[in-house]
Amino acid sequence: MDQATYDRLRAQVQRTRDLFTFDEFIRFWAADRPDGLALDGDDLSLTYAGLEDASARAASALLALGVQKGDRVAWFGKNAVTYFALFFGAARAGIVMVPVGWRLAEPEAAFIIDNAEAKVLFLGDGFEGAAATLGKRPGLIACYTAGQARDLLARAPRKEFAASGADDAVLQLYTSGTTGNPKGAVLSNRNLFGLRKAALVDPHPYTLLDDDEAILVAMPIAHIGGTGLGVMALAAGLPGIVLAEFEPTRVFDAVENRGVTRFFIVPAALQLLLNHPDCARTDFSRLRYILYGASPIPLELLRQCIAMFGAEFIQAYGMTETTGTVCTLPPEDHSVEGNQRMRSAGKPLPGVEVIIRAPDGRIMPTGEIGEICTRSSNNMLGYWKLPEATAGTMDADGWIATGDVGYLDEDGYVFIYDRAKDMIITGGENVYPAEVESGIYGHPDVLEVAVIGIPDERWGEAVKAVCVPRPGCTIDSESVIGWARERLAGFKVPKSVDTIAALPRNPSGKILRRELRAPYWAGYERQVN
Repeated sequence: MDQATYDRLRAQVQRTRDLFTFDEFIRFWAADRPDGLALDGDDLSLTYAGLEDASARAASALLALGVQKGDRVAWFGKNAVTYFALFFGAARAGIVMVPVGWRLAEPEAAFIIDNAEAKVLFLGDGFEGAAATLGKRPGLIACYTAGQARDLLARAPRKEFAASGADDAVLQLYTSGTTGNPKGAVLSNRNLFGLRKAALVDPHPYTLLDDDEAILVAMPIAHIGGTGLGVMALAAGLPGIVLAEFEPTRVFDAVENRGVTRFFIVPAALQLLLNHPDCARTDFSRLRYILYGASPIPLELLRQCIAMFGAEFIQAYGMTETTGTVCTLPPEDHSVEGNQRMRSAGKPLPGVEVIIRAPDGRIMPTGEIGEICTRSSNNMLGYWKLPEATAGTMDADGWIATGDVGYLDEDGYVFIYDRAKDMIITGGENVYPAEVESGIYGHPDVLEVAVIGIPDERWGEAVKAVCVPRPGCTIDSESVIGWARERLAGFKVPKSVDTIAALPRNPSGKILRRELRAPYWAGYERQVN
């Protein structure tokens, strides 16, 4: 990027430096570029003027139903422009959107709807059948199909409403915990937009977006990597191209024919793109940046991707509780020859602090291993109605303990060694052992079970169950897997099952998962893949 272009883009983005809420951004872009494309999907296409009107009607309709500021509404379905219009409208009025993962088993989805105390449930296209079950959950005052929701967006009477403030909650994303039940991370306007201001002081070229760009939303909206990309498009006043779900041919079409210039993806999905027969036939000349996260990118995969896509790569490190990215590994640190920094998660973004803490709370010096902790305006307000869990993750000074163990080098790069909380990341999905273990307990042949992540070339990690049989019983792997499949989302179901006579435990009785994992990770530098 030449200096003139850099200066022009920096000046352009400075115009929004004092905006912190959905209401402010939507009003600004509707006035600035009313005919500019805001959101484009299979269900709807909205200009910024159209988004302003639709989101205002959504807010008005919810308030007319009796939903109040601080109440929750839920979406159960795939990615859709309808979802974003409802979310943005609810956020304008301080009503909190709760997207529910469409791949969850119905009891898991019901738990989230009930736990959030959702007042209204919106069902995405193809999920209308859930109206007879999820739509009858106690506490709901209304349930709308996607078609009915689009009618609200188009025809509900507009009324004046009080706009939400920067620190008001607007989004609740559920992240699994070691208790076996997911926790709702509550995020505010400031969480979603606050870091932009710090980044504008001395922006990196790759953080500046031109008016001819478009952002792809292909990751699930129940994750920050999905909903967050829609928010990124809004903040930049650019089109968000929304795919119902990740599908290679749809991604290729979005890049070649719909103007997409950057997207977020997990390395396992990148491999799926490369392996698809249409990949080599696609014109990627418009693609500028590929953002990836959930795991580092293998060197050979990076080489293949650079040769195929010709784009620059940015690794993003963060978690739901930090509203997504807090560290990035920029394009200049990616090398086809490989380097030490490519083994890192990058450096903290402007406005983000990172420290390494010992178990006793001491801050560790450079190069020493401990738990990675971070503090910024991205840090969540807390877990929904779980003060003890909030206090266990975020201290009184605003530091969030990530659960990742690692160190900082002398240049401030964050290196991850292991995960303190035993979380498994498979294909970009977070899986906690306790959830899977709860799904397996009750199997007639299983006395005890421990779940671990083992290396997997395609998905990074695969879920493995290690079972102790009941006396006189034999563990049948397919039976255990089938039992789990009836009770858990597909990505949580073990890919393999081992039998063991007794689980290794420490003197206090805690299962030593590290000992179970060790044989599978022999020869790896660290126990994350």
